[in-house]
Amino acid sequence: MNAHTESSFIPGPAGPLELAIDRPTVPRPDGGVAVIAHPHPLFGGTLHNKVVQMLARAFVQQGWVAVRFHFRGVGGSAGVHDHGVGELDDLLAVVGACAAEPVPLALAGFSFGGYVAAAAAARLGAQRPVQALVLVAPAASRFTLPVLDAELHERTLVVHGEVDDTVPLAAVLDWARPQGLPITVVPGGEHFFHGRLPLLKSLVVRHLRAL
Repeated sequence: MNAHTESSFIPGPAGPLELAIDRPTVPRPDGGVAVIAHPHPLFGGTLHNKVVQMLARAFVQQGWVAVRFHFRGVGGSAGVHDHGVGELDDLLAVVGACAAEPVPLALAGFSFGGYVAAAAAARLGAQRPVQALVLVAPAASRFTLPVLDAELHERTLVVHGEVDDTVPLAAVLDWARPQGLPITVVPGGEHFFHGRLPLLKSLVVRHLRAL
């Protein structure tokens, strides 16, 4: 993301996982860590994606350590794509290595990464509480997103573009509606939020400030 981004590797379920770590100038007193997941690997998704970098900047601005990582088979990460199953294990491995309790944990993801982040929050449940969950254009039309614990709703931000033609807004609403989970819709926004990244960042920062 910048000259101060740290590159690292951790052991993963399918071999080493490549990490990019950004640290805030003024960290949170409790040392919170945000793990951020990138879009679909088979469609060019990497930890360098502009939305993923924006999420990292928003968390760092609010004092969180931001950890982006490459899913298996991407960049320097070993393994091959596993259709979301192994990628969930990858994210959980990053959580275990970088955000061991009692450090507060945030999860975030864009598109496919949003699906994996939501699945990780559901998998962790009460055994490892998630203080903040940020899902940008989660891939509800392509994967079965989990039902989130109602207690997590107030700490969850879901943002979607009005005219997203990769993941239709209707699919995300169909997932959120039975849960009573609010969705923030960006008027005129498409899947990659071209021209609207500053707005997207401000929405994330506002959410984190309110926690």
